[in-house]
Amino acid sequence: MSSDIRFTDFKSDKQPTWCPGCGDFGTMNGMMKALAETGNDPDNTFVVAGIGCSGKIGTYMHSYALHGVHGRALPVGTGVKMARPDIEVMVAGGDGDGYSIGAGHFVHAVRRNVDMTYVVMDNRIYGLTKGQASPTSREDFETSTSPDGPKQPPVNPHALALASGATFIAQSFSSDALRHQEIIQEAIEHDGFGFVNVYSPCVTFNDVDTYDYFRDSLVDLKESDHDPTSREDAKDVILDNEKEHQGVFYKDESSVPYHEQHGVDEDMSVLPDGAPEGATDLVREFY
Repeated sequence: MSSDIRFTDFKSDKQPTWCPGCGDFGTMNGMMKALAETGNDPDNTFVVAGIGCSGKIGTYMHSYALHGVHGRALPVGTGVKMARPDIEVMVAGGDGDGYSIGAGHFVHAVRRNVDMTYVVMDNRIYGLTKGQASPTSREDFETSTSPDGPKQPPVNPHALALASGATFIAQSFSSDALRHQEIIQEAIEHDGFGFVNVYSPCVTFNDVDTYDYFRDSLVDLKESDHDPTSREDAKDVILDNEKEHQGVFYKDESSVPYHEQHGVDEDMSVLPDGAPEGATDLVREFY
């Protein structure tokens, strides 16, 4: 790790194809700044993404990266961290990718407490496929495929995380640049699974959950008497459906990450001397 790294070192030479004004620009900038501020560099960082508007973030960031399949980014991130516990693993996804087809993987990554950061760009809509209701859309959110609204309560990912034994739960807003970076940085520094849901507005298909809406609605827990080490305080905030919150909801300061619990403390990606004959060929079949 290097103290001379700047966030621009994490920028690739590829130009993002997100819509002008997309919240994902701010989300990505905060991720890069947080990585630099925590002393990481592109050579020790691995970014994993699934499918959706968030999916190409590994192309736009300069680091090791893998663009996986829909909802399956977390298992890949888990494998990377277990094989190379010495590197920084950051998984990026969206509310559709992470809380629909990927919801099962989310639960188990949380309960295993894998030492990686999971940043979910939540725009409350399926943006890449042109505006369908997502798991976090409002019950009455009207789209071309649900003209009367989905008529289902939105998924509460923080409640799901807390119930699954999460050791770090937070939420940020992509437009609040400094606060967003600060929250992502805390997640990176946490020993265990750092989950951050980021309000990342879709300016093309969602005219309800807008920048103005979040600016007017957000309550920053940093400016309250909220105790992030208290599960009861976290539960009260998470189940408060009347407000939109920003900040660290919960963190377990005694957290022990999964790889340490299992005694994995060295590079597991290379077969050791003395491995059975043909082992390398067998491993390569899975690449």
